[in-house]
Amino acid sequence: MWRVIAVAELLAAVVVLLVVALLVPSHPWWMWAAYAVLLVPLAVAAAVVPTVRNRVHRWEVTPGAVYTRSGWITTRQRIAPLSRVQTVDSRRGAVMRLFGLTTVTVTTASAAGAITIDGLDDEVARRVVAELTEITAASEGDAT
Repeated sequence: MWRVIAVAELLAAVVVLLVVALLVPSHPWWMWAAYAVLLVPLAVAAAVVPTVRNRVHRWEVTPGAVYTRSGWITTRQRIAPLSRVQTVDSRRGAVMRLFGLTTVTVTTASAAGAITIDGLDDEVARRVVAELTEITAASEGDAT
């Protein structure tokens, strides 16, 4: 999914640059340099970033907390005690549906914001949402 999105972004940039190239009859040298400056990073991102992102994106749900870890230059680890969970949401965009994936968002009573688990298989996401709903419904308190 992440690779398809990155390639779609690259193709969108190519289309925009082709339209610009057609509208500008003469192509000064700096325009070709600008094309390279725009397209090379997008091509590298499409080739490398999805693989790296897949390797560093981790999550776990236990009876006591939700754990996530993401990031490859700066690693961000989040731990949310289930007693602090306020809502559990799932989201499926068009590309995600194409690949049978879902994003689960766990909103907590934290200033750091919600915890997001991206790219879960639909069935796994349904189980995670059901498990979190069951655990948080059983805990006492108001999650604040």
